[in-house]
Amino acid sequence: MSNAARVYISIGSNIERERHIHAALNALAEHYGRLTVSSVYESEAVGFDGEHFLNLVVGLQTEESVSTLSRFLKALEAENGRHHDAPKFSARTLDLDILTYDDRVGVFDGVELPRSEILTNAFVLCPLAEIAPVDQHPVNGQNYTELWSQYARDQKLWVVPFSWRGEVISPRAINSSGDSSDDSSEVSAADA
Repeated sequence: MSNAARVYISIGSNIERERHIHAALNALAEHYGRLTVSSVYESEAVGFDGEHFLNLVVGLQTEESVSTLSRFLKALEAENGRHHDAPKFSARTLDLDILTYDDRVGVFDGVELPRSEILTNAFVLCPLAEIAPVDQHPVNGQNYTELWSQYARDQKLWVVPFSWRGEVISPRAINSSGDSSDDSSEVSAADA
Protein backbone atom coordinates (compact mmCIF):
# COMPACT_ATOMS: atom_id res chain seq x y z
CA MET A 1 0.00 0.00 0.00
CA SER A 2 2.48 2.62 -1.12
CA ASN A 3 -0.21 5.27 -1.67
CA ALA A 4 -2.25 4.32 1.36
CA ALA A 5 -3.74 7.05 3.52
CA ARG A 6 -3.57 6.86 7.31
CA VAL A 7 -7.13 7.16 8.60
CA TYR A 8 -8.58 7.40 12.10
CA ILE A 9 -12.20 6.41 12.69
CA SER A 10 -14.29 6.83 15.83
CA ILE A 11 -16.63 4.02 16.84
CA GLY A 12 -19.51 4.47 19.27
CA SER A 13 -22.59 2.57 20.39
CA ASN A 14 -25.16 2.78 23.16
CA ILE A 15 -27.56 0.04 21.99
CA GLU A 16 -26.31 -3.53 22.43
CA ARG A 17 -22.92 -1.86 22.70
CA GLU A 18 -20.58 -4.84 22.82
CA ARG A 19 -22.27 -6.65 19.94
CA HIS A 20 -22.18 -3.64 17.65
CA ILE A 21 -18.58 -2.71 18.48
CA HIS A 22 -17.50 -6.30 17.81
CA ALA A 23 -19.35 -6.19 14.48
CA ALA A 24 -17.62 -2.94 13.52
CA LEU A 25 -14.15 -4.15 14.49
CA ASN A 26 -14.64 -7.45 12.67
CA ALA A 27 -15.87 -5.76 9.49
CA LEU A 28 -13.11 -3.13 9.53
CA ALA A 29 -10.40 -5.76 10.10
CA GLU A 30 -11.82 -7.98 7.36
CA HIS A 31 -12.01 -5.11 4.87
CA TYR A 32 -8.88 -3.09 5.74
CA GLY A 33 -6.57 -5.57 7.45
CA ARG A 34 -4.45 -4.45 10.37
CA LEU A 35 -6.10 -2.03 12.79
CA THR A 36 -4.60 0.09 15.53
CA VAL A 37 -7.20 -0.06 18.31
CA SER A 38 -7.50 2.24 21.33
CA SER A 39 -8.80 1.28 24.71
CA VAL A 40 -12.59 1.26 24.98
CA TYR A 41 -14.13 4.09 26.98
CA GLU A 42 -17.58 4.40 28.50
CA SER A 43 -19.07 7.89 28.41
CA GLU A 44 -22.32 9.60 29.16
CA ALA A 45 -24.56 10.49 26.22
CA VAL A 46 -23.87 14.01 24.92
CA GLY A 47 -26.76 16.20 23.79
CA PHE A 48 -29.55 13.90 25.02
CA ASP A 49 -30.57 11.72 27.96
CA GLY A 50 -29.74 8.14 27.10
CA GLU A 51 -27.76 5.07 27.97
CA HIS A 52 -24.00 5.42 28.26
CA PHE A 53 -21.93 4.92 25.12
CA LEU A 54 -18.91 2.75 24.52
CA ASN A 55 -16.38 4.61 22.36
CA LEU A 56 -13.01 3.92 20.82
CA VAL A 57 -10.84 5.01 17.91
CA VAL A 58 -9.20 2.79 15.32
CA GLY A 59 -6.44 3.61 12.90
CA LEU A 60 -6.09 1.94 9.52
CA GLN A 61 -4.51 2.38 6.14
CA THR A 62 -6.46 2.46 2.91
CA GLU A 63 -6.08 3.35 -0.73
CA GLU A 64 -9.83 4.02 -0.93
CA SER A 65 -11.06 7.55 -1.50
CA VAL A 66 -12.81 9.46 1.28
CA SER A 67 -16.09 8.90 -0.57
CA THR A 68 -15.61 5.13 -0.86
CA LEU A 69 -14.57 4.85 2.79
CA SER A 70 -17.56 6.94 3.89
CA ARG A 71 -19.97 4.77 1.88
CA PHE A 72 -18.48 1.63 3.43
CA LEU A 73 -18.92 3.04 6.96
CA LYS A 74 -22.52 4.15 6.28
CA ALA A 75 -23.34 0.70 4.89
CA LEU A 76 -21.80 -0.92 7.96
CA GLU A 77 -23.89 1.32 10.21
CA ALA A 78 -27.05 0.41 8.25
CA GLU A 79 -26.23 -3.32 8.43
CA ASN A 80 -26.16 -2.89 12.19
CA GLY A 81 -29.54 -1.18 12.45
CA ARG A 82 -28.52 2.48 12.32
CA HIS A 83 -31.28 4.74 11.02
CA HIS A 84 -29.82 7.83 9.38
CA ASP A 85 -33.16 9.65 9.56
CA ALA A 86 -33.01 9.61 13.39
CA PRO A 87 -32.34 12.90 15.24
CA LYS A 88 -28.67 13.91 15.49
CA PHE A 89 -28.63 13.52 19.27
CA SER A 90 -30.19 10.11 19.81
CA ALA A 91 -29.34 6.53 20.71
CA ARG A 92 -27.17 4.66 18.21
CA THR A 93 -26.61 1.03 17.42
CA LEU A 94 -23.40 2.02 15.69
CA ASP A 95 -21.81 5.39 14.94
CA LEU A 96 -18.73 5.43 12.68
CA ASP A 97 -17.06 8.72 11.80
CA ILE A 98 -13.93 9.49 9.81
CA LEU A 99 -11.84 11.72 12.09
CA THR A 100 -8.82 12.27 9.86
CA TYR A 101 -7.68 11.13 6.44
CA ASP A 102 -3.94 11.83 6.26
CA ASP A 103 -3.63 15.59 6.74
CA ARG A 104 -6.55 16.61 4.54
CA VAL A 105 -8.47 19.73 5.50
CA GLY A 106 -11.83 20.68 4.02
CA VAL A 107 -15.01 18.98 2.93
CA PHE A 108 -14.48 15.93 0.73
CA ASP A 109 -17.55 14.25 -0.74
CA GLY A 110 -19.62 15.67 2.12
CA VAL A 111 -17.15 14.57 4.83
CA GLU A 112 -15.65 17.32 6.99
CA LEU A 113 -11.93 16.71 7.62
CA PRO A 114 -10.64 16.79 10.21
CA ARG A 115 -13.84 16.10 12.11
CA SER A 116 -14.65 18.93 14.53
CA GLU A 117 -15.56 16.52 17.36
CA ILE A 118 -11.84 15.78 17.81
CA LEU A 119 -11.54 19.10 19.64
CA THR A 120 -14.90 19.07 21.44
CA ASN A 121 -15.55 15.55 22.73
CA ALA A 122 -13.39 13.73 25.28
CA PHE A 123 -14.63 10.37 23.99
CA VAL A 124 -12.99 11.15 20.64
CA LEU A 125 -9.86 13.07 21.65
CA CYS A 126 -8.73 10.80 24.51
CA PRO A 127 -8.67 7.52 22.52
CA LEU A 128 -7.18 9.33 19.52
CA ALA A 129 -4.37 10.70 21.72
CA GLU A 130 -3.83 7.17 23.03
CA ILE A 131 -3.15 5.61 19.61
CA ALA A 132 -1.76 8.65 17.76
CA PRO A 133 -0.01 10.64 20.51
CA VAL A 134 2.46 12.53 18.32
CA ASP A 135 0.31 12.87 15.20
CA GLN A 136 -0.62 16.48 14.60
CA HIS A 137 -4.08 17.94 14.17
CA PRO A 138 -4.17 18.99 10.50
CA VAL A 139 -5.50 22.49 11.29
CA ASN A 140 -3.81 23.72 14.46
CA GLY A 141 -0.62 21.65 14.26
CA GLN A 142 -0.71 20.49 17.88
CA ASN A 143 -0.25 16.81 18.57
CA TYR A 144 -3.11 14.88 20.11
CA THR A 145 -1.31 14.39 23.43
CA GLU A 146 -0.95 18.17 23.77
CA LEU A 147 -4.57 18.70 22.82
CA TRP A 148 -5.74 16.13 25.36
CA SER A 149 -3.59 17.69 28.11
CA GLN A 150 -5.22 21.08 27.39
CA TYR A 151 -8.75 19.71 27.19
CA ALA A 152 -10.90 21.59 29.70
CA ARG A 153 -14.39 20.17 29.16
CA ASP A 154 -16.19 18.33 31.93
CA GLN A 155 -16.95 15.10 30.08
CA LYS A 156 -16.26 11.97 32.06
CA LEU A 157 -14.81 8.79 30.61
CA TRP A 158 -14.20 5.37 32.09
CA VAL A 159 -11.77 2.89 30.59
CA VAL A 160 -13.55 -0.46 30.41
CA PRO A 161 -12.13 -3.92 29.79
CA PHE A 162 -13.15 -5.12 26.36
CA SER A 163 -12.15 -8.34 24.64
CA TRP A 164 -11.95 -8.75 20.89
CA ARG A 165 -10.71 -11.87 19.15
CA GLY A 166 -9.59 -13.33 22.46
CA GLU A 167 -7.49 -10.36 23.54
CA VAL A 168 -8.24 -7.55 25.95
CA ILE A 169 -7.92 -4.32 23.99
CA SER A 170 -8.35 -2.12 27.05
CA PRO A 171 -5.45 -3.40 29.11
CA ARG A 172 -5.03 -0.39 31.34
CA ALA A 173 -6.94 2.27 33.13
CA ILE A 174 -5.69 5.71 34.05
CA ASN A 175 -6.62 6.72 37.55
CA SER A 176 -6.40 10.15 39.14
CA SER A 177 -2.75 9.62 40.11
CA GLY A 178 -1.86 8.79 36.50
CA ASP A 179 -0.92 5.21 37.37
CA SER A 180 -2.00 2.30 35.24
CA SER A 181 -4.16 -0.35 36.84
CA ASP A 182 -6.32 -3.29 35.85
CA ASP A 183 -9.50 -1.77 37.30
CA SER A 184 -11.65 0.52 35.22
CA SER A 185 -11.58 4.07 36.49
CA GLU A 186 -12.74 7.49 35.50
CA VAL A 187 -10.56 9.56 33.21
CA SER A 188 -10.95 13.31 33.01
CA ALA A 189 -9.01 16.08 31.35
CA ALA A 190 -7.13 16.56 34.62
CA ASP A 191 -5.71 13.03 34.28
CA ALA A 192 -3.87 13.80 31.05
